[in-house]
Amino acid sequence: MLGIIAGILVPVHIPLEWGKYFSVALLAALDSLLGAGKAVFEGRFNLGLFVSGFITNTFLATLLTFAGDRLGVELYLAAIITFGVRIFQDLSIIRVYLFKRLSTAVPQGVA
Repeated sequence: MLGIIAGILVPVHIPLEWGKYFSVALLAALDSLLGAGKAVFEGRFNLGLFVSGFITNTFLATLLTFAGDRLGVELYLAAIITFGVRIFQDLSIIRVYLFKRLSTAVPQGVA
């Protein structure tokens, strides 16, 4: 929550050349966060696994983007598609867990 507030209040200007790198790193980080949320609901969250996945995914996605830039190939698109699909899948699973949890919290016949 503090990060969101700081992001809104502190203007950050990212150079245009870094746009691809930043967007891919942001998607990788979001994928890791949603994966961690899904793991919490499934009762298998591991902090070490989360941190290592967060760092590894973000680094690898950025490295893939850098290699693609050097080769003249838009490899960052592969990372965007992959992370995008995983983000929507994880979000869908989390939504189902939340719906089940909330629907069992409300007594039947009360809505």
